[in-house]
Amino acid sequence: MAFPLLDMCYSRICGGCGDAMREDEPGAICWGCREKVQVVQVPFCEQCGDPVAGNISGEYVCAWCLKTRPAFDWARSAVRYAGRARGILRRFKYKGGVWLMEDLSEWLLAAWRMGPAGAGRGDVIVPVPLYPKRERERGFNQAGLLAEELSRGMGLPVLTRGMRRVRATATQTRLTAAQRVHNVRGVFAVSAPDRVRGARVVLVDDVMTTGATVNECARVLKAAGAAAVMVVTVARG
Repeated sequence: MAFPLLDMCYSRICGGCGDAMREDEPGAICWGCREKVQVVQVPFCEQCGDPVAGNISGEYVCAWCLKTRPAFDWARSAVRYAGRARGILRRFKYKGGVWLMEDLSEWLLAAWRMGPAGAGRGDVIVPVPLYPKRERERGFNQAGLLAEELSRGMGLPVLTRGMRRVRATATQTRLTAAQRVHNVRGVFAVSAPDRVRGARVVLVDDVMTTGATVNECARVLKAAGAAAVMVVTVARG
């Protein structure tokens, strides 16, 4: 939404390039940056949502999913974690860019709508948790903020503290895929098993890279009795 009078006094700054935005540009990302974002499009893996180059006829499941058999039922992401989108998400996550929430929540909703036909709606939204010390240092849990926004768009309740991290872990950024799996094993626990049991859970995070984190969350949620776990993230690494 544009606010012409406020824009005259306080120019809105694009969360992607840092330039002043025009009055007719909605949200917090200019049209130029939107055009540079790599949108996830078909074809992609039916389970993890990872795009594949070329033409695919019929349903396609990638080699990673066939090998690892993820605990989540399906996962979808709206954009690639590259270029302009990477900068936008890093500004949101590490520089307190909460003003980007409206745009990011629109991307999350787009990711949800890319789910399998006939998948049905979820029952409850659960954000991937941060370890308490890290959340205090950052000032917020980015997945929690995204889950709250998605809750408004989908009309579903959100369990802000539905899961918790029981111990701190090293950052996943510089770890290999195998190291990431080991790093998050046994890290998560369900805080509200009564709300999860028998529910179709929409698991929310900002970025999915190898899938180790969301897969471990899904495994724990399924062990607690969740009927299904559907993952939506803003970006895919």
